[in-house]
Amino acid sequence: MNSATIVQKLWNYCNVLRDDGMSYGDYVEQLTYLLFLKMADERSKPPFSQDASQANMIPKAYAWPTLLEKDGDELFDHYRHTLEKLGAEKGTLMLIFTKAQNKFQDPAKLRRLIVDLIGGENWSAMGADVKGDAYEGLLEKNAQDTKSGAGQYFTPRPLIKAMVDAVAPKPRETICDPACGTAGFLLAAHDFLVANNTNLTKAEKKHLKEQAMRGWELVQSTARLAAMNLMLHGIGSDSNVPVLVSDALASDPGDRFDIV
Repeated sequence: MNSATIVQKLWNYCNVLRDDGMSYGDYVEQLTYLLFLKMADERSKPPFSQDASQANMIPKAYAWPTLLEKDGDELFDHYRHTLEKLGAEKGTLMLIFTKAQNKFQDPAKLRRLIVDLIGGENWSAMGADVKGDAYEGLLEKNAQDTKSGAGQYFTPRPLIKAMVDAVAPKPRETICDPACGTAGFLLAAHDFLVANNTNLTKAEKKHLKEQAMRGWELVQSTARLAAMNLMLHGIGSDSNVPVLVSDALASDPGDRFDIV
């Protein structure tokens, strides 16, 4: 299944949820939580199971299989407690789940999203481009619907690509976006580096995954979307969170960044 098909499949279900009063933004946010739990579960199994940090990312009591085991009001209560507990964790978990709330009104619709739409795909087996572009597609649809609410503006992808091409980032450099939104510039810079450097060393690949991308975002809900977007492209880890929820202009970053 390609990214366009996945986007359409997930977006069609959003239209169903609008009848329950859920906004586009709320829907994408709920997808963020559930996709993270699904991928964390996938990475706890072969061929990812040798990575202990991935296997232990989600406490067993709140891992993806516990959602599949429940239905009705029991599922509703468990999902709510899962969001609360994971929001109290550290690192990427805290960033994604802080102040997370269950926005579903109908347990049957939550169950369908878990079992049929998200549970029906192996997200970790997809290429980074497929799953990342699918998620970006949902973000773009949400941006088109909400426009620039609350002072947020979504830069068109062709303009982002043109700016990154002009900057031409290089391996081992650090790319900074002080107002990263949903991480469009960081992802474009990552794609540029991968496309133009086919012989990266092991150290350069590690740097690209865990240290090269750094973003700041004032709005918590937007920051969690950025973190999930980056994770779906294989950027960041539980111990190296690439997005900070803070004001990038509150202090002088000094000479920590090669590109701003």
